[in-house]
Amino acid sequence: MRIVEIADRNLELMQHLLAVWESSVKATHLFLSNDEINTIKQYVPQALQKVPQLIVAENEKGHPAGFMGVANQTLEMLFISSESRGRGIGKRLLRYGIETYSINELTVNEQNPIAKGFYEHMGFEVYKRAEFDEQGNPYPLLYMKRA
Repeated sequence: MRIVEIADRNLELMQHLLAVWESSVKATHLFLSNDEINTIKQYVPQALQKVPQLIVAENEKGHPAGFMGVANQTLEMLFISSESRGRGIGKRLLRYGIETYSINELTVNEQNPIAKGFYEHMGFEVYKRAEFDEQGNPYPLLYMKRA
């Protein structure tokens, strides 16, 4: 696996990352319906284009297996394809982000206990809870900082 910082956010790469996102969300965000996933999916390409640092983990074939977005020492997104989960890719990406971009804060869906547990294992602690997500939907968020 290779970690690559992305400067050229071309259409082909965006399509690959959108597929990783969808695969990841369907495996981990079990509280979302398919309709909700499809609605959110419309906004993902824009988020990928706008995030200041976009870092991709490529598999041995050079295809994206996971990615993260970072802004102002905050992890904005971290998604690993369903077929690549459990191989340490998320851990490697997050460690890279902590070492390179001093990530010290993130937000996670409360209804995604696997992700919460992963971030706790990586040294983050919940310091705040919100009843709704940033779009006003009833998906509680947990705000976490590095301990």
